Amino acid sequence: MAHIRVLLGTLGLALLAGLTAPPSLAAESGGAAPTAEEQRLDRAAPREILARSGFDTAAPRFVRELGSARSYARARHVVEREGARLWRRAVDRAQGRGPAGGDLSRDDDRALYWARLAMTREVRAWEPSFGLSEAQRTALLAALEWTSRGQDTIRYPHARGVKRILVTGFDPFTLDRDVRISNPSGATALALDGTVIETADGPARVETALFPVRWQDFADGTVERTLRPHLPRVDLFTTVSQGRVGRFDVERTNGAWRGGFPDNENVSRTETVPVADPATQPQWTSTTLPYAQIVAADTGRFPVYDNTSVTEIPAGGTEPVVRPGGPTAGSTARAGGGGNYLSNEIAYRATLLRDRLGRTSSLPGGHVHTPVLQFGTGNTDPATGAVTDAEFVRNRLDIIAQVRSILTVAADNGG
Repeated sequence: MAHIRVLLGTLGLALLAGLTAPPSLAAESGGAAPTAEEQRLDRAAPREILARSGFDTAAPRFVRELGSARSYARARHVVEREGARLWRRAVDRAQGRGPAGGDLSRDDDRALYWARLAMTREVRAWEPSFGLSEAQRTALLAALEWTSRGQDTIRYPHARGVKRILVTGFDPFTLDRDVRISNPSGATALALDGTVIETADGPARVETALFPVRWQDFADGTVERTLRPHLPRVDLFTTVSQGRVGRFDVERTNGAWRGGFPDNENVSRTETVPVADPATQPQWTSTTLPYAQIVAADTGRFPVYDNTSVTEIPAGGTEPVVRPGGPTAGSTARAGGGGNYLSNEIAYRATLLRDRLGRTSSLPGGHVHTPVLQFGTGNTDPATGAVTDAEFVRNRLDIIAQVRSILTVAADNGG
């Protein structure tokens, strides 16, 4: 990593001092207020991340293109094109194609996250002369989310003998605790999208997509809408998110419960996971990944665990009980192995979809939790710390490499 330059301290302050606000449709329109997630854009760290990656140009370009639209149809075209452009730019940067755009390391997922929010904020506030209904505005926002997350570009070659692997990641989260946070699962998705892994049975093509950390998007079916067209045909899938400090976990069991932790919009939900056909909804779903082989393999510097623990209300009981060995018959879910936040929920939804498609026994799939991505020693204060450092970059690169190794083991042993 000698080629990665990490600039700290006074350079970061100098960068911030030189930043100016980009042209904005929102500033001219007096339209809808930005969301809680979009409001964080005005903090110093997001602005620095955008400037040091070159992604501070994405929103101004979007403003110019969208401002020239003279009809809803044209606006929809601009949104879809620019959303796809943003995703491809982020993937290319992560995989070493094209200019870096700045000194921020290429493996960084945060530039995509903040640039997308800068664009959604513009759509939310835009008041074009031709008029825009709220339904149309909602459709534009949905199109921007869909295209800028790679959810619409999951495509596999038709060549015989090429396995198909599907991987998902997440946006950064808990940003009110530390707005500098990166999510290694998102970085992994950017690093692996469209790449080929060599397995014991030949090449395997990896396709990826990113998901927001928002309860409502999941209730609206974003996971099922993205995965349903592909699960009938893939050979392996893995949902990935950031989990515990210093370890990977292959989560054995997923629970049908939302535990209420606030999402990126500071919204809480405590309820049964809302899915279609709730009358047939199980309390638990299980991984079909080859967890024993993954745990036994040497995949990288972080230990990997087969996590079997859940929290349940036993049949006939009223209080939650932790079960280290997994759920008991007739119990009600209160937390899967991966907890009761959106990482558990994406695993639950993906494996439930696998089961409802009739692929329980034929499709290896489940959830992998990565280690928490930590900053270097001495860079732990969100108020005064640098947005990056050498240890932070090393940790993220090691996590990405280890996920790739885990996928290879999974593909060699059942995928």
